[in-house]
Amino acid sequence: MKNKVKEYRTEQDMTQQELADAIGVSRQTIFAMETSRYVPSTILALKLALIFRKKVEDLFELEKKD
Repeated sequence: MKNKVKEYRTEQDMTQQELADAIGVSRQTIFAMETSRYVPSTILALKLALIFRKKVEDLFELEKKD
């Protein structure tokens, strides 16, 4: 699954730690999401969408292998 978490985070001038604190996860979880090593739960995806003021489908995109 592709995502734009890092792109939207840097646009808002947020660190990984600031984003992690905002959604209640570790900085390592943010890193894992940004490098496509972790697919967030629906709840985390919705929290990210709220923070970035985007639709979930703007943040995450299914790939053919998914």
